Amino acid sequence: MTAAMKSRIIATTSLVILLIAAAASPAWAHCDGMDGPVVKAGQVALETGDVRHALVWVLADGEDEVRRAFDHAVQVRGLGDDARTLADRFFFETLVRVHRAGEGEPYTGLKPAGRDLGAVIPAADRALEHGSVAELEALLLEHIRHGLHQRFRAADAARGFGPTDVAAGREYVKAYVDLLHYVEALHGVVAGHGHGAGAAGGAAEPHGH
Repeated sequence: MTAAMKSRIIATTSLVILLIAAAASPAWAHCDGMDGPVVKAGQVALETGDVRHALVWVLADGEDEVRRAFDHAVQVRGLGDDARTLADRFFFETLVRVHRAGEGEPYTGLKPAGRDLGAVIPAADRALEHGSVAELEALLLEHIRHGLHQRFRAADAARGFGPTDVAAGREYVKAYVDLLHYVEALHGVVAGHGHGAGAAGGAAEPHGH
């Protein structure tokens, strides 16, 4: 495999990961945070004594484990402040771990509140909170527009190489492939092949360039 091919694969893979992350549910991106929606649901469950607030975040086959952790936490919480803190942590860890297992994602521990989640994830949360997708749409379109224009300008500027200038020709091919892989990856996400797509959706078949 040539260095150019490796660079193409790395660039395309990075782009797909970025776009999938942007298109994914906010829960996927910060479901393991102490200020994320899963832990918040767990807090409401403990405060109200109703585990159903938390069960919406797990699949049916993980419900029993979450119920057992909830019942245990409720019993231990009454033993004092320290016991309450430990019991709550145990329940949150179980809830997040089972939730991530349902998504096919590994559990790597609870993350502290206040992490930098970038621009897209908070915008997605605000969109749902306010009932308007306008801000999120504008943000995503700006990212896409910038990436598209940047790659198009690079390819367009390089396309006037001389027919015997191999080095310049290779620069054009590099920019051309970068543009095509970018738009192909974008189309794959728009067509529903991003995170959460079922087996029927599948991944978009890459084309050779």
